[in-house]
Amino acid sequence: ARAMWKTYLGRPVTDDKRSMVMGQLGNALNSNGRYTEALPVIEASLAFRRRWWSHEEEFIRTGQCHLAACLGGLGRYDEALVLYREIYAREVATLGVSHEHTIGTSCNIANALVHLKLLDDAKKMYRDQVLPAARRSLGADHNFTLIISRNLAIVLYDDLERTRDDLLEAETILQDV
Repeated sequence: ARAMWKTYLGRPVTDDKRSMVMGQLGNALNSNGRYTEALPVIEASLAFRRRWWSHEEEFIRTGQCHLAACLGGLGRYDEALVLYREIYAREVATLGVSHEHTIGTSCNIANALVHLKLLDDAKKMYRDQVLPAARRSLGADHNFTLIISRNLAIVLYDDLERTRDDLLEAETILQDV
């Protein structure tokens, strides 16, 4: 990825290939757990997108998702949560609550809540928003729906203040999955 970046570095600032390579470099670093190195590249890529492609809503949201994921990788879940909530609000307005991207973003919100130890909020998000939307639009047997169900079961089980009912619910979910 770095070799590609060096190749395209000399291109004009508005060159879409330069932007694409910048994004790929940031994502490659992020995917390999090199979050500290990825962060400035992803931030630059997002700034580039906002400046030159401000009319491309989905392009901007994708960049924001990459940034939020990187922030989460750095343990900055509070910042990631703010960004995911912003993305979610725009996706609900433009795509609707049942769109797969919106469901994915709501799942990211719930995961950030888990990392912030806001388990009651995470359980509520999974139960009231994420899982119903996934079942309704993707179906109960869709792989993503099953992953979301498993995530809810894990949150129920891992909560140190869990109740017997929480454990029974987690068990039921895992038997269904």
